[in-house]
Amino acid sequence: MTLWLLVTAAAVAVAAAVRSTWSPCGLSMLSTITPFGERGKGHSYPATASWFVAGASLGGATLGLGMAGLALAVGGLGLSDTTTGTLALAAVLAAAVSDSGVVGARLPFHRRQVNERWLDRYRPWVYGAGFGWQIGCGLATYITTAAVYLMIVLGALTGQPWVALALGTGFGCLRGTAVLLTRHVSDPSTLREFHRRFFRMGPAADRVVVGVELTSAAVVTLSLRTPSACIMVGLAAMATAVSVVGQARHGRSAPATCPVPVPGADHVRAASGGGTRPG
Repeated sequence: MTLWLLVTAAAVAVAAAVRSTWSPCGLSMLSTITPFGERGKGHSYPATASWFVAGASLGGATLGLGMAGLALAVGGLGLSDTTTGTLALAAVLAAAVSDSGVVGARLPFHRRQVNERWLDRYRPWVYGAGFGWQIGCGLATYITTAAVYLMIVLGALTGQPWVALALGTGFGCLRGTAVLLTRHVSDPSTLREFHRRFFRMGPAADRVVVGVELTSAAVVTLSLRTPSACIMVGLAAMATAVSVVGQARHGRSAPATCPVPVPGADHVRAASGGGTRPG
């Protein structure tokens, strides 16, 4: 394993975790697990949020174990640095093209919502940890960016199980800590304003992910030092930049993989203890 691959995989894992907060599931968790929402149900927000973060970290570790198995298999193949770099470059470019929508086609994305009935049926530590695990493992609920797939591929290409495990666990933990963004939300009006501001940041998060992917492609290209790789990255970068800039001018999110409405009355009622539909 080389340093460039480790740094690239870590950057992609962070970008994937952050961008995933703008998924329907991520936004629903930010509406459901809030201080005044838990207080309205007679529960403790710090306790529920802690269970959520713990569950998400465990979910990330579960994903990491799968990645570790793949890394063990790749390590046994004894791939050369050139072969590893070429595979990594192909994966990074595929993710960037998918997330930018430059060719009008995207990788298949999983759409699944968690069971909202858990909120009424189970204790807070059950739905907190359960929702956290499903979101933290990355593949059990909505996937809104190809960076999640890319993280798995890069983790496997490291050929180091412990690195792959750390990447998955870190991804899950970071996704889980996003629930703390609403720790100061004290009433429904504050929650609505938070979501309006947060939702408006979505397109910028999309562009950041694409930027991380293109930067990763440049890093991999420098490691390969081959003319063909430079040409591939140059063409992909120009096409992607044109697509992202064009969509930004029209006020649209670059990937636009999963439109999410700004939370309104239903989310506020849910956060106040009246039930919800987290996704």
